[in-house]
Amino acid sequence: QVQLVESGGGLVQAGGSLRLSCAAPGRDFSISFWGWFRQAPEKEREFVAGINWGGRSTSYADSVKGRFTISRDNAKNTVYLQMNSLKPEDTAVYYCAASSTYWVSVPTNDYRYNVWGQGTQVTVSS
Repeated sequence: QVQLVESGGGLVQAGGSLRLSCAAPGRDFSISFWGWFRQAPEKEREFVAGINWGGRSTSYADSVKGRFTISRDNAKNTVYLQMNSLKPEDTAVYYCAASSTYWVSVPTNDYRYNVWGQGTQVTVSS
C-alpha cells in the first residue's frame, strides 16, 4: 500500500520557521490533491493547507493564512509546507495526505484524502 513519507518536524521557538516535506514514493499512485492536516493533544484533526496537482489552486485554514505556504514539486512527487512566524498554538502532529480523486476544489475534509503519512511532531515553545 502506498504511504507518504514525511520529514522536517521538530522543536522551534515562537516566531521561528520550519519546513515540512512529504514524498510519495513510487510511480503508480496518481495524485490530484495534496493536503496538510494537524492534530493537537485532545483536539480533532484539522485542515491546514491544500494544493492541487497543477499548483494553481491552494487553500489555507484561516489560522495559518499569511504564515504558511504549501507548494509541490511534481518531478519529485513531493509536497512542502513552509511555516513561518510559528506560534505555540501551532504545536501539533502534522500529517500530509494525498487524494487520487479529482475534486472540484481543494478538499478540506480529511475523508476526501485516501493516502496518509505517519505524522511528524511540530513543537513551538513560547
